[in-house]
Amino acid sequence: MKKRLLSMIGLLLILCVCVSVSSCSFKTKEKETIVRVGGLKGPTSIGMAKIWADAEGKEDADYSFLIAGSADELTPKLLQGELDIAAVPANLAAVLYQRSQGEIRVLGINTLGVQYIVSRGEEIASPADLRGKTLWATGKGTVNEYNMRYLFAQSGVDLDRDVNVEWKSEPTEVVALLKTSESGVAMLPQPYVTIAQTQVEGLDVAFGLNDLWTALDNGTAMVTGVFVVRGSWAEAHPEAVKKFLADYRASAAFVNENPAEAADVVERMLGIKAAVAARAIPYCAITCVTGAEMKEKLSGYLGILYEQNPAAVGGQMPGEAFYLSLEE
Repeated sequence: MKKRLLSMIGLLLILCVCVSVSSCSFKTKEKETIVRVGGLKGPTSIGMAKIWADAEGKEDADYSFLIAGSADELTPKLLQGELDIAAVPANLAAVLYQRSQGEIRVLGINTLGVQYIVSRGEEIASPADLRGKTLWATGKGTVNEYNMRYLFAQSGVDLDRDVNVEWKSEPTEVVALLKTSESGVAMLPQPYVTIAQTQVEGLDVAFGLNDLWTALDNGTAMVTGVFVVRGSWAEAHPEAVKKFLADYRASAAFVNENPAEAADVVERMLGIKAAVAARAIPYCAITCVTGAEMKEKLSGYLGILYEQNPAAVGGQMPGEAFYLSLEE
């Protein structure tokens, strides 16, 4: 009887261990399906608003989000495996590809050009109209400068010889100058253009750099933001990657078609006031470009940056493996 009792107790212990192991395995598998997504507080994350809203407050959500104030906060987590997918500036994606020895790869383009030339009390319609004038701008030595320098050169305007560019540290500094000047011209990104228009009477949008780039019709695009993914994670979770791209495509379409509704989410997600977001979204060039088209447009853009400063793309052009293409 005693042996039989001990045998039953042993069997129960084995069953408990099996149930425990099974339970742990299920939780691990369930946890692995949650895609950890990173983004920055700006236009490159706005297109994710619907994905974020659908996941907001749900324990069984397919996605978790980290919204950071700067790339310095976001990229270490991506490189260390704490994020799976992230929306980052296009040139940073190339830099990360080099730094990670090919582990960080690009999935698609999420945002095109968001830089605009604005004017107060000045008749400006093209780069040629800026000859002999002072232009306030931010981003000296960054893609802001490289984009403007390239586009102005295509219009026959030498940024060094023909325009007096005064470089400022922050867009808010430029907005303050516009507020206190009777006339002035500046380069600003969205949503600062919209913010400035609410504070500066008579401030007009002269032209967008994205429009200038599109008019070149050279097979490239002015790319502001892209999605990157850890290559090893993408290989292990191809269906999760495809689902994210499909969900983002639907989210971007929703944001573009319903800016007022999306703006409420953007305020909670990114801290951009809903009233500002609603006006800015139509000018944020939110898109979803993947596959061969993504490679053509992005590689051409990175090549233009490389010609001006190789360090802008990590010292050398990324190889073929940089461009990850999955059937959606």
